[in-house]
Amino acid sequence: MFWRQGLAFILGIMVLFIAPPALADWTHPLSFSNAQLTRHDFSGESLQAAEFSNANLELTNFTGADLRGAVLSASVMTKANLHGADLTNAMVDQVNLTGSDLSDTVLKEALLLRAIFTDVNISNADFTDAVLDKAQIKELCAKASGINSKTGVQTRDSLGC
Repeated sequence: MFWRQGLAFILGIMVLFIAPPALADWTHPLSFSNAQLTRHDFSGESLQAAEFSNANLELTNFTGADLRGAVLSASVMTKANLHGADLTNAMVDQVNLTGSDLSDTVLKEALLLRAIFTDVNISNADFTDAVLDKAQIKELCAKASGINSKTGVQTRDSLGC
């Protein structure tokens, strides 16, 4: 009986001292909600699951950034540079992307409903399984061209043109 209590005590001590480092690896996502980030440079940064909802991201540089799972809902991204960025599983709904560069961007399974794509460069972008309405697809198909360098998918095929 004593050895069971001793073993339980030792295991408890081990869990107490070993578990915290594992928990230290988990971090909260970055939050830039409601921020004024005009002309900010996020190029090449890892911004997985970052929150940018209702942010002003006009002329912001996200070239090559990892935005997988990011939330950009209801933000202003006019003339933003997203060339080569990865927005897989990102929420880009109700975002004004007027004049933005989405060339060679990966938008797989991204939520893009009510996003504005006026004068947007989508050459070589991958929209595989992205959530778009029929009017958006028609608008994007009119300017779709190229093959995404990371996924090898043709832009027109990814949109179902």
